[in-house]
Amino acid sequence: MSKEDKIEIEGTVVKTLPWGVFEVKLPDNFGWGWIIIRAYISWKMRKNFITLIEWDSVLVELTPYDLSKWRIVFRKK
Repeated sequence: MSKEDKIEIEGTVVKTLPWGVFEVKLPDNFGWGWIIIRAYISWKMRKNFITLIEWDSVLVELTPYDLSKWRIVFRKK
């Protein structure tokens, strides 16, 4: 696995938390319904003043090295 390999999943923002952290609902492929994770906003989105509100559709990525750090990289319209 190279360093550039990233896992990207589409989800929905459920709740906004302080300091750029959001709770995101991801679809579950095991038949349990949904998984709710905490993700932080990426530096490019902060730099360009892209705001997120509840029920926005977002693209979330994580690296295969640290499965506990989720990052929001794109806001879909």
